[in-house]
Amino acid sequence: MSQRAQHSATVVSIFTFDRERFFMQRLFISRLFATIALSIACLGVSAQTWPTKNIRIVLQFPPGGATDVVARILAQHLTTTLGQTVVVENKPGADGQIAAEYVMRSEPDGHTFFMASNTPMMQVPLLKKNPPYDPLTSFTPVALVGRYIFVMVANPKQPFKTYAELVAYGKANPGKLNFGSHSGVTQLMFSRMTKQNDLQMNLIPYKGEAPNVNDLLGGHVNFNLVSTISTVQHINEGKLVPIAIMLDKRLSILPDVPTFAEAGLPSLGAQTWAALFGPAKLPPEIANRMSAAVRAAIADPASRARIERQGFDLAGSTPAELNTFVAGQLKDWKQAFEDVGLKPE
Repeated sequence: MSQRAQHSATVVSIFTFDRERFFMQRLFISRLFATIALSIACLGVSAQTWPTKNIRIVLQFPPGGATDVVARILAQHLTTTLGQTVVVENKPGADGQIAAEYVMRSEPDGHTFFMASNTPMMQVPLLKKNPPYDPLTSFTPVALVGRYIFVMVANPKQPFKTYAELVAYGKANPGKLNFGSHSGVTQLMFSRMTKQNDLQMNLIPYKGEAPNVNDLLGGHVNFNLVSTISTVQHINEGKLVPIAIMLDKRLSILPDVPTFAEAGLPSLGAQTWAALFGPAKLPPEIANRMSAAVRAAIADPASRARIERQGFDLAGSTPAELNTFVAGQLKDWKQAFEDVGLKPE
C-alpha cells in the first residue's frame, strides 16, 4: 500500500473511531438522563399513590398509657382520611430505644411511623455516651401531635396529701418513699426533688405508664408523676390523690388541683410532648401528606374532644416546624439534665 493510501486509511480509521465514541457517549448520556427522569417519575407516582398498604404507628409504651390512647384515636381518623388501615404497634422497653431503632431501620416508604415522646428523642441521645441515633438526622420529622399534661399523684393510703406534706414525710423517713418512673420527665422530676429537698427516695423504673399507675393503685409505689389521661378517672373515683399539676394554670377538668408553682414544686424547664416521625430519607411529599392528615385529625371536633377530655394538649405542626421544635428541645433538655447533675453513661 502506498504512503498516501496508508494515510487515507488512517484518517478514515480515526474518523470512524471518533464517530463511534461520539455515538457511544451520546447513548450513555441519553440513558443516564432517562434513568434520572424515570427515578423522578417513580418518586412522584409513589407519593401520589401512597399509601398502598396498612400503615403502622409504632409506640415505645405498652397498651393503656397516654400515648397509646392518643395514638389509637388518631389512627381511627387517619384510616378514614388515608384510605388504608392505620394500626398501632406497641414495642416497649429501653426508654423507647427499641421502638425508635425499629422505625429507624424500616423502609422509608411511608408505611411505618414512630409516635415518640420526649423520652426516646431527648433522654436516650442525651444521657448515653454512645447515642444509638440522632433525633435530627436519623428520622424524618412529620408532625407535632401535642403536649402531655402531667399530674403528681399519690396512693390515698399515704400520710400526705400536699407537696409540703410529702417533703416533710420524706425527710422524716429517709429511704421509705418509692417514686415510680417511666419517662425522661419523671426521672428529671425525681432528680430535682431529691436534690432541692435533700431527700432520700427510691426510683422504681417502669417500661410504661400503665404498669406504673397500676402499681401505684396497688400500693407498690407511694407516688409518681403521670399523665392526666391515665389518672383523671382514678382521681375522680378517689383511688388516687392529686398533689399538683404540671401546668402554668389550673386544668378545667381538675379545677381543685394546684399548679406546680402553687404547690411549691421545682420547675422542670423542659416540655413533655409527643410527635410523629418517619425513618430518615422519607420522601418529602409523603411526610407532608401524612403531616396534613395528622393536622386534620387533630382539627376534627369529634377526635379532638375525645382526646382533650383525657387532658392532652393537642398541637399540630408541619415537618419543618417539628424539626425546629426538636432542635430547641434538645438544648432545653440538655440544660435541664445538666442542672440536676445527670450525665451521659
